[in-house]
Amino acid sequence: MTQLHDTTESIQGKHLTKDERAPIEILRKEEYSNRAIAKRLKRAPQTINNEVNRGTVRQIRRQKHNGKTYEYGYHAYDPDYAQMRYEENRRHCGRQPKWCLSDTFVDWADIQMLDYRWSPDAVIGAAKQRELFPAELIPCTTTLYTWIDRQIMRTKNIYLTEKLRRNTKSNKRKDRQHKRNLGPSITERPAAVESRETFGHWEIDTVIGAKHKDDAVLLTLAERQTRFEVLLKIDGKAAQPVTAAVESLIERAGAHMPSLFKTITSDNGSEFSTLHETLKSVTDVYFARPFASYERGTSENQHKLIRRFIPKGQSISSISDRQVQRIQRWMNDYPRKILDYQTPHECFAKAFNQTQTVQSA
Repeated sequence: MTQLHDTTESIQGKHLTKDERAPIEILRKEEYSNRAIAKRLKRAPQTINNEVNRGTVRQIRRQKHNGKTYEYGYHAYDPDYAQMRYEENRRHCGRQPKWCLSDTFVDWADIQMLDYRWSPDAVIGAAKQRELFPAELIPCTTTLYTWIDRQIMRTKNIYLTEKLRRNTKSNKRKDRQHKRNLGPSITERPAAVESRETFGHWEIDTVIGAKHKDDAVLLTLAERQTRFEVLLKIDGKAAQPVTAAVESLIERAGAHMPSLFKTITSDNGSEFSTLHETLKSVTDVYFARPFASYERGTSENQHKLIRRFIPKGQSISSISDRQVQRIQRWMNDYPRKILDYQTPHECFAKAFNQTQTVQSA
């Protein structure tokens, strides 16, 4: 008689368990069919059929007769072997994570983050942009952070300075009144400077170490378009050493001065009080509004990189000029996402060469 309705209650979404495999062996020995076993275990017949095929092994039966041993091979379902095959298949199911495919990228990424203090995003961007590895070995930035969280990498979160400093406070800004006016306001600055369309526009600032008047400070200049950084160690946070250092830098630029230093943007610190009057004959100096550090965002972001090497409170006088130059070189050779993972050094050279080509044309 044809059965029109399947009365077996299938357990959907559930794999056979180890406890269910033992009864299959017993019922098979009692010569139950696969369909009958499925009905007893309330499973789909195809599930039992697949399980029996997967768990059947060839076994040997030995029999002695007249002093001789005879071997007979036969096939039987073995629940232990079936469980082992199931566990092995589960280990190999699904897509393999990229870190399992090769150690080369993981080792290289650890070196960049631990030895060269690159961020995970810089690691991914540089690897893709320079085609250092096959595409299938390079994860996305989020995945690399996940590997770090799961301790797949040697790199730990404690080594990721920026990750620990993320600010979750409100970004609402309030303009506060201030009477200090050292020169032309940033509102008078050409729009092309804000949009970073042209080369040769700089932001100037200072980085302090130990908070005492005799300690040296770092004078920083960041080119807005290329993020190229110049670091100068000066005697103190005062107008005279700051102005002298900038004049020396402009003098070294020589005939390239007009294309290299078109504008300089500063804050309203007293150390920049004489900058406008001193440089007005050679370049334009603009001043951000008081308490508006976001108007000099390039400098602020660059300072975060400097703080990886010079934490707050460390005396800058104790840092040699050679070490300052090493930090500057590291910053200018660091791949930036904003530059399509090129380095500031590469972008600065291209932009400067273009200005020379235009001038000579």
